Parts: sequence; structure tokens; C-alpha cells
Amino acid sequence: MSGCYEISLGVTANLPGYSQGAIMDKFSLPEPPCRFAFPIASVGYPLIFASAFTTGVFALLQLRALALLGLAVTFFIAYFFRDPDRVVSVAEGAVVSPADGRIVISGKVDQSPFHDGPCQKVSIFMSVFNVHVNRIPYNGQVERIAYHPGKFLNASLDKASENNERNAVFVMTDKGRRYCFVQIAGLIARRIICHIQAGETVHRGRRFGMICFGSRLDVYLPIETALNVAVGDRVQAGTSIIGYFR
Repeated sequence: MSGCYEISLGVTANLPGYSQGAIMDKFSLPEPPCRFAFPIASVGYPLIFASAFTTGVFALLQLRALALLGLAVTFFIAYFFRDPDRVVSVAEGAVVSPADGRIVISGKVDQSPFHDGPCQKVSIFMSVFNVHVNRIPYNGQVERIAYHPGKFLNASLDKASENNERNAVFVMTDKGRRYCFVQIAGLIARRIICHIQAGETVHRGRRFGMICFGSRLDVYLPIETALNVAVGDRVQAGTSIIGYFR
């Protein structure tokens, strides 16, 4: 990946065909590291400033209880919009998680509106306590982006994939593999943010958007993809490998 900083970490890769501990995995920083100790996504600053200003007004009016509540809300908003740097595996064929959260679906599906024919599907549910910045699963070129308005059901439910408001990004890799990742709004989420456009070249592990206040990411991969996660697993965007292209 261009613009990456490659490093080696003292961990071993869990690659098909290798025993645990057989090789040293290499990672990269897909983007320059942030200069701040507590990075925050830029879209969060207006909410943080508005909450801090309101808290200041309450304090000046000596409304102690409201000021304390406002301070707690301000800290929570800053915590929600945190945007830590992540290292990304450079292992051949490794597909990384686009989101932080818990795996709620991992396995084969026979049909989907986001992939022709049978495919492997991985769904990640993000609670309000997870980092909500989303990252690219694998290198490629964006073929198209399809936004669909919809409902705001609990994002952990299976039917959220097809009923909720969503934004699907279809990517073609340099080896001709097609995959898709879908940002899905949740029960509380009301804003899907996606900074990439059709025709753009994207790189594994780089930030591309976020969903505010609880949501879900679905990834649809070719059927021959070897999945590396199971239902109930916890994953981190960019760092966790959810599967390997064969």
C-alpha cells in the first residue's frame, strides 16, 4: 500500500497452512499517525463544542446538577467519537474488519442483494461503547455505492441487513475479486457517513467513514474466502482479520 509505514510486531499470524508461531506477522500503519494523544473524528467536534458550551452556560448560571450532567455528556460524546490509530496486517489475502464490535453472523449465505450467488457473510454489531470509525477491508477500486433509505431496527437483528437504512460499497480487487461492505443504521443511529466515491482506489485499513451511535457493518465476500471469525468474537477495525482470500 502506498503511503504505509511497515513494521513487525512480536505476534504470530494465524494463516492457513501455517502452525501457530511459525511466522512473524508484519503490520503497517495505513495512514500517518495522529499527533494527539486522544484522537477524535472530525465529525464529532461540533457536538463536543456544543455540549461543552451548554455545560459552561449551566456552570455560569450556577445550575450545578445540570452542569455536572452536561460535563458527563460532553465526556461521553468525546469518548464516542474517539478515533485511535490502528496497525493493519499486510498478510497476503487478509481481509480486515471494517468495524469494532461483536460478530453476530459468520458463514455462508445462499443469496444476497449485495453479491451474485452464494457468498460468505460477516456481520459486526457496534454498540454505543465501540469505536465507530469504519475502515476499508481490502485493497481495490470502488465500482459503485448504493444508498438505501429504510427503517431503524435494532442493528443486531438479522432483518436489519435488508430493512434498515444502509449504504453499500462494492469493490473490485486487483485480482478480479468482488466484495461488498454495507454500513447499516441502527436503533439510535440516524447518520451514515461515507467519504469515498465510485471510481476511487481504496486501501486496506484506511478510514472511510462512520455511523453515529450504535450500528452494524455487513461484509459480503466470495464463497471461497476462508473465514477467520465466529459468532460472538470481538473484533477491531483494521487490526482484526475476518478472513483470507484464496
